[in-house]
Amino acid sequence: MDEDQIRKIVTSGESLDREFKSELHRLQTEDEIVSDIVAMANTNGGVLLLGVEDDGTITGTPKRTGPQSDPAKIKATIYTKTVPNINTRVTVLQIDEIRIISIEVDQYPEICSTSQGKALKRIINTQGKPESVPFYPRDHLSRRIHVQAIDLTAELVDTLTFESFNPVALSWLRRIIQTRKGEQTLLELTDEDLVKALKLVETKDGGLIPNYSGLLLLGKEDEIRKHLPSHEVFFQVIDDQGDVRVNDVLHSPLAIILQEIENRFSARNSEREVIVGLFRVPIPDYSSEGFREAMMNAIVHRDYSKTGSVFIQWQSDHLLITNPGGFPEGVTLDNLLIHEPKPRNPRLAEIFRRIGLVETTGRGVDKIYIGQIAYGRPVPDYTRTDQDAVRIVLNGGESSLEFAALVFEQDRNGKSLTLDELLILNALHTERRITTHEAGHLIQKGANAAKATLERLIERGLVQGIGEKSGRHYMLSPKVYKRLNESSQYVRAKGFDRIQQEQMIITWLKAHPRITRSDVMELCGLSKGQASRLLISMTEKYSEVTREGVGKGTSYVWKDS
Repeated sequence: MDEDQIRKIVTSGESLDREFKSELHRLQTEDEIVSDIVAMANTNGGVLLLGVEDDGTITGTPKRTGPQSDPAKIKATIYTKTVPNINTRVTVLQIDEIRIISIEVDQYPEICSTSQGKALKRIINTQGKPESVPFYPRDHLSRRIHVQAIDLTAELVDTLTFESFNPVALSWLRRIIQTRKGEQTLLELTDEDLVKALKLVETKDGGLIPNYSGLLLLGKEDEIRKHLPSHEVFFQVIDDQGDVRVNDVLHSPLAIILQEIENRFSARNSEREVIVGLFRVPIPDYSSEGFREAMMNAIVHRDYSKTGSVFIQWQSDHLLITNPGGFPEGVTLDNLLIHEPKPRNPRLAEIFRRIGLVETTGRGVDKIYIGQIAYGRPVPDYTRTDQDAVRIVLNGGESSLEFAALVFEQDRNGKSLTLDELLILNALHTERRITTHEAGHLIQKGANAAKATLERLIERGLVQGIGEKSGRHYMLSPKVYKRLNESSQYVRAKGFDRIQQEQMIITWLKAHPRITRSDVMELCGLSKGQASRLLISMTEKYSEVTREGVGKGTSYVWKDS
């Protein structure tokens, strides 16, 4: 941990993985430090800073002397006072000539406690502040699942037998495999061999014992309620006043529930049409494929050790799908589109792939995004997600029929748009312009990948670049604006460049004594010729802008009249 990293942490403020402790008036005791380190090890890991106030003010550790400030001593104390023994990285630094101590700890796959048996974890409290709280045994299973130390869905339910399966669910399972293009060879097997092939059971003492995946997918409802009471799916319809008009609670095996939910969804998912040449293109309220993937994700990736239900709420202008458990370990809002597949319940996810219910590549989230954008709607919204639940909003309401038609035309012409291309086009349609840096953040792959995607869109005539170097940005091409019946929007977006550039130059001149052509090139992302023409036109347009000097010594100044 170096000075720059410390300053960045202090600026970012406290969070689940950042804790500041003041030592201006008293030392933090060994037990207090150990407790915080245990809590971090049981959550996401992190860093504890001694000598920093809650608001980020660096006040130092003036009362800490001798062994109390020795990194090796602090590290040894934490190691001996924790079970299992926790290794940390301790650094003493001078920040603006003020001493602080940094203690870093990694996330531990095992449940950690103090040597006195006190286990803690980190949470965000109701005031939005991080704190360490007791980590009760009832929460330990969820933690082991979260760090993938255990796969609950692969664990056997010893009291069950093959007769615990619902025959109707078995029939639905075969129908799913057939219609969803699962592994067709499975259909040739007997029921007993089918569940063995899918690893829904294990042979024990001559009998077939179901695991939790088997119970979830095929179990009789009374057995599911008894052995896995957390399994519950709500399908709700909520009107504009917030009143619940439909409140269906489902406890059936998943082989049946999934079809029941799809039936309810299809019954409410109306369509409009847009004409594209000789084709009538249906535009549904919501993409069936996108909804299906979002629903499957909620069921496959929920934490079955937690109390709570999967909610599918149909509201007047959006769908809200919620599942207990937060994102799987390592997945965040900033890497959702690029993180490798990491199912919370690997056995259940593998079964769903084999029977054809989820994307075989594990990139179902791409289909959710494409399903929204391709029909001219906003991207899926995961911002309500927290450590307790994943919440995805699929916005409905009015869609851009012309944008959907544009996407359809590209597909029909054999030039289907990738998710990255759709994300950028969708952003340009709503925001009008984008920079390489902004596009890199949008597709979550960085500026280089974004630049390559933008250049492909330029080659296809869908996007055009404006300006040069650091000031370069991108907008939809005139052809696309015309196709969208928004030619006037192109004129406004394009015309805004000159106004914006002029205002940038005026702002510069009011803050600096003069500006040169090179300054304008860098400021506005223009070529030499463009910068020269812009400056000359401004001397004609604004009486306050005056040219001074000749040749390479030419500059422009602002003189108030």
